[in-house]
Amino acid sequence: MNKLFHSGYGLLTGLVLGIMLSVSVGVYAGREDASGLSALPVEDLQRFTDVYMRIKRNYVEEVEDKELLDNAIQGMLTGLDEHSTYLDEDDFRDMEAGTSGEFGGLGIEVGMEDGFVKVIAPIDDTPADRAGIEAGDLIVRLDGESVRGMDLSDAVSRMRGEEGTDITLTVVRDGEDQPLEITITRDIIQVESVRSEMLEDGYGYVRVSNFQTRTAQDLVRAIEELKDKNGLRGLVLDLRNNPGGILNGAVGVSDAFLDGGRIVYTEGRLDEAQVDYDASPGDVLNGVPMVVLVNRGSASASEIVAGALQDHGRAIIMGQNSFGKGSVQTILPLTEQTGIKLTTARYYTPDGRSIQDEGIEPDIRLDERLSVSRDEEDETDAMRGLPDDLDEDEDDEESLAERDFGLNEALNLLKGLNIYNAR
Repeated sequence: MNKLFHSGYGLLTGLVLGIMLSVSVGVYAGREDASGLSALPVEDLQRFTDVYMRIKRNYVEEVEDKELLDNAIQGMLTGLDEHSTYLDEDDFRDMEAGTSGEFGGLGIEVGMEDGFVKVIAPIDDTPADRAGIEAGDLIVRLDGESVRGMDLSDAVSRMRGEEGTDITLTVVRDGEDQPLEITITRDIIQVESVRSEMLEDGYGYVRVSNFQTRTAQDLVRAIEELKDKNGLRGLVLDLRNNPGGILNGAVGVSDAFLDGGRIVYTEGRLDEAQVDYDASPGDVLNGVPMVVLVNRGSASASEIVAGALQDHGRAIIMGQNSFGKGSVQTILPLTEQTGIKLTTARYYTPDGRSIQDEGIEPDIRLDERLSVSRDEEDETDAMRGLPDDLDEDEDDEESLAERDFGLNEALNLLKGLNIYNAR
């Protein structure tokens, strides 16, 4: 048995080294910038195969080779940062579905922090949003099972499930003495990334809940419809609790309001990671004043938009510091059904600011306890539109701005800017 074990160990070591040597030669041969990368860490690879064979021989249960290798790949990636991860068949399919705006689950964007699942933001009008999940919440248990020790993809897959089934999240929230038990019913998530309405005569409101492939086109169409009603003298762009999404969506939204200049640029180790995104001529608002609302749930692509408009002086940023996710992930397919999501660059605002871990600092800071993106279910109903038979002039009916402190402050600021400019 011992001879067989060492024979198998030697065979596996040779096989792994041979495969990796072949890959290394195929990848790095002739690459001038790959000096040092082609030298394989033979001793470390031997250590890896030693652990692999010891698990195969001694673990309490028999483990499939694929499971061990998938775990090894996942470990390599999650050990780098909280955003790099392995995408198995289910993850890869869900990633593609998420960019198109329809997927199954709770409607929540998450990351990892200190071994727990951290909520970046709930998506508007989804089960997580309606259940009261908030940006910054730490999910510590799923149906009573601790998430510590799980990788992010495992935790996310456990939160997915059949439409109509329940899951209970144990949540630790700032300001709460005890963990919260929140039960959520899963649903099919259909995300409408752009919603709009007139706040009052001449002042429009556009809410972008996340960035999809068609977000920029939908936003421009929404603004044109607002302009066709009574014209626009001011616009509030609401990016609160927007967890990000497609980079090109953020670039397109920024471009809609900028008449030229840099929107964002990225820097990384590879030549292809050095990218500049510039605005094309034309501002859909023709210089009409803008206020952009952000909070700690505004992350990634939404921070690109806020940073670009702030650096160009095109909009006043109002709210709280944003999340601070300034890294770029690239999807690198391994097969037709699997791939890896790898951090390949960091992005910078037009003035060269990195927002990684820092976030976008607002020009005007609002009290987070008062500046909320919606008034529980009331504002969700308002965003769906008023019923046809509702008398909008009734004194007891509050407008969307009156129910939302942050939005009301943004509207008052736009009015003040127009009064000042008129003088």
